[in-house]
Amino acid sequence: MWLLDKFLKQAIHTGQLLVTDHDGKAYTYGTGAEGMDPRGPVRIRFTHPKASGHIARYPQLGAGEAYMWGWLVVEEPHDIRDMILLVTMNAKRLGDDAIKAKGGVRKVLDRLVAKADSINLKAKARRNAEHTYNLTRRLYELFLDEDRQYTMGYYRNPDVSLEQAQMDKKAHLAAKMYIQPTADGKPMKVLDIGCGWGGFAMYLHEKYGCEVLGVALAEDQIAFCKERAAAAGVSDMVKFKLMDYRDVEGEFDRISSVGLLEHVGTPHYPQFFEHTHKLLKPDGIMFSHCCGRAGEPGRTDAWTRKYIFPGGYIPALSELVIQSEKAGWQVMDVEGMRFHYSHTLEEWYNRTVMHRDEIVALYDEQFFRMWQFYLVGAEQSFRHGTMVNWQIVYVKDRAALPMTRDFMTEESARLREESEIPLWSLDPHVREAAE
Repeated sequence: MWLLDKFLKQAIHTGQLLVTDHDGKAYTYGTGAEGMDPRGPVRIRFTHPKASGHIARYPQLGAGEAYMWGWLVVEEPHDIRDMILLVTMNAKRLGDDAIKAKGGVRKVLDRLVAKADSINLKAKARRNAEHTYNLTRRLYELFLDEDRQYTMGYYRNPDVSLEQAQMDKKAHLAAKMYIQPTADGKPMKVLDIGCGWGGFAMYLHEKYGCEVLGVALAEDQIAFCKERAAAAGVSDMVKFKLMDYRDVEGEFDRISSVGLLEHVGTPHYPQFFEHTHKLLKPDGIMFSHCCGRAGEPGRTDAWTRKYIFPGGYIPALSELVIQSEKAGWQVMDVEGMRFHYSHTLEEWYNRTVMHRDEIVALYDEQFFRMWQFYLVGAEQSFRHGTMVNWQIVYVKDRAALPMTRDFMTEESARLREESEIPLWSLDPHVREAAE
């Protein structure tokens, strides 16, 4: 306990954390005078003699595993989200190094493993996608919005519903793509790389009549997308294929990638930018939305690589810009989206907890705890850490876009005005009203 005790004494100043070790010995951190939770101090208990040491040697990996395995228990009325946000709110004074691997050898090994993990050849990329996205459909239905948008919502107001934030996000993204009537009157052809459950592709066709090809590597995602398109009667215009973006051929007026670059891996950035450059028409536009680092390049923590996003990496802006320039792209617009994802993840967490019993029945208690830890761990990175979302507009020819950014705000407002915000079908209030 001495190593963890040393870290917590240094870290916790605001609020109060009470820790009971496996042997019953109690420790208090923080005075509680400032930032005290009205419910009282956060109380945690270790049930295994190795718990504190496992956490202290590598806080990110160790804490996640200790919670998953039941070695770390958070006492009511608080939960794991309260504990993580309390610790990271305090630890941000110390920087990200405070929660990374301890010891020279462990740090070097972690860096080497992270680098190797970022190599995503086609077969490995498909396995990684299946690990992340081929979980049961029901799981995602339980915590995502009605359109199953598994990326940041756009919170113009922190108090809006997740459904509105995701609808506003789609309007914000579509507006930046500057979709216009073509000279020959034909619909614009759009390639949506990493199409998820198809919501954005369907949105682009609904709003602009685009012919859209969505590609992804998770079999059940693509099956779901095809079912959606068929149900809407648009399978002839909105098509989905189970394929690697590197195998796509043809020419497109617009290319979108939303939440895709996090899975590409830095060694493959040159290939990504070179291939998409080849696929886009000379006067076309490519839009990219991804999680990002508001600072220098880093590496993905071991817990996330092991349990949630194998092969994943969140890029710094410099990594994206430098590699895209080498491939011939011109960066015309960059927006750093701050805090939006923390609000999104908070709502995903709340919906996950709401459906605890069903998720445990679908998987088991350890999976549920893993999912909790993943969501709140990600939330703290966007709330207390340095994570943001990058939205970048790329062109081959600067004449492809208007002189000012007014077109973005005007079109986004138009799309929001005409959008009908759906209700979440699993909202208890909606279900009660229906009954």
